[in-house]
Amino acid sequence: MVRNLHVFFEKKTILNGLYVHKVVSQIKKELGLKIDFLQINFVKEESIIKLNKDHLNHDYSTDIITLDFSGDFNSIDGEIFISLEDAAFNAKKFKVSLKDELFRLIIHGILHLTGYDDIDLKQKKVMKKQEDYLLRRIKKVSVI
Repeated sequence: MVRNLHVFFEKKTILNGLYVHKVVSQIKKELGLKIDFLQINFVKEESIIKLNKDHLNHDYSTDIITLDFSGDFNSIDGEIFISLEDAAFNAKKFKVSLKDELFRLIIHGILHLTGYDDIDLKQKKVMKKQEDYLLRRIKKVSVI
């Protein structure tokens, strides 16, 4: 179990807290991270729309919102919100399992908290490559 990691499920899903802890533990190990505080929230679409409006002034749903409270990329202090409905939509769209899509989103959020960004195409490619690498590593060591 990862110290300082909190997991919240607004709606029941295929994951449980233990899976999330195992995935975050492996990501932490792979990237050499220190986690001061991390909360990962799996929420309904309505909740992510409200968060998107409140924090980013966007009036639409999105698959993930990451809030960084530290600004220090050596130590994580933040919160990740993952829309379960958007994750399910993306899993079908990209022909991957829902579990893999949820784990990819966890990885994506943590990468944001470590300084990765996906504002332009070049940054998106770099971030996607790291997401793919970490997902392969997690699967290789049989975390999931």
